[in-house]
Amino acid sequence: MLAMAVAILLFVAVVALVLFITNLPKRMPSWGVALLFLFPAVLLICFGLIYPTVVTFKNSFYGRDGTQGVGWANYIQIFTSPDFLRVLLNTVLWTILVPLVATLVGLVYAVVVDRTRYEKLAKTLIFLPMAISMVGASIIWKFVYDQRVGLLSAAYTGIAKFFGHTVQAPQWLMNAPLNTFLLIFVMIWIEAGYAMTVLSTAIKGIPEDLVEASRLDGLNAWQQFIYLTIPMIRPSIVVVITTVAMAGLKSFDIVRTMTAGNYDTSVIANEFYTQSFQNQNTGLGAALAVLMFIIVIPVVVFNISQLRKSQDVR
Repeated sequence: MLAMAVAILLFVAVVALVLFITNLPKRMPSWGVALLFLFPAVLLICFGLIYPTVVTFKNSFYGRDGTQGVGWANYIQIFTSPDFLRVLLNTVLWTILVPLVATLVGLVYAVVVDRTRYEKLAKTLIFLPMAISMVGASIIWKFVYDQRVGLLSAAYTGIAKFFGHTVQAPQWLMNAPLNTFLLIFVMIWIEAGYAMTVLSTAIKGIPEDLVEASRLDGLNAWQQFIYLTIPMIRPSIVVVITTVAMAGLKSFDIVRTMTAGNYDTSVIANEFYTQSFQNQNTGLGAALAVLMFIIVIPVVVFNISQLRKSQDVR
């Protein structure tokens, strides 16, 4: 109720400010009007982004209860503890494998599906996982990986029986490091539809005269793909990779829903939640949040620069 009341008051204040600005005398300088319009946005950025960032960075140098300063101890623990090194390694795997494989699969989808009779239906089915929430997709795949009734276990025991062996399916989500790759596969399954949509649009944007000229020059389909399609859609590929990389870096829902970070599957986002809200270690949780923030910044900056380059080319 309090949050709703604050939101209503903020909305009323913004509306009142806009009405006040629109009725200002015309003699007021244009830069003054611009500052008045920017003030609400700047205020929200300061209290919703800058202030929490500064507080989190400060808390990362304090202990469990946030009252005693510990210097760099939290960061040293993250980079020296075997458990946290496993978390960092898992995060690296998510950040590398998810964007690369999802983009590759999406590119294959985009090229193959564009040549089918049922293009719209095929694209809808491929994009459908994007319409499912991360938690919903995680629950679906958790059943698939179930040892007793899961589809993967049934296929595993069925293939073994075909070759004359009677085996019991393993606990897929409890076997490290296989379980980490199984979780990564769920993210790839979701993000491949996004990659296909963006790359398919980019491929359709290639001028037809260039495609026809390449055919007249004697290039076959594979050569056209390597020497024409890939260079022409390179900005879109880079944007897809960086966007999916940020999603993989911040992955929380899948890990939390399927394993809760157990069995050596935790990543930075999940460990931040565990340390901050379960172990009540606010200092270590803040250090993990700062670490994620530092890693995300270069990816975001690179993504924005590539978007600007692609817009300039167009």
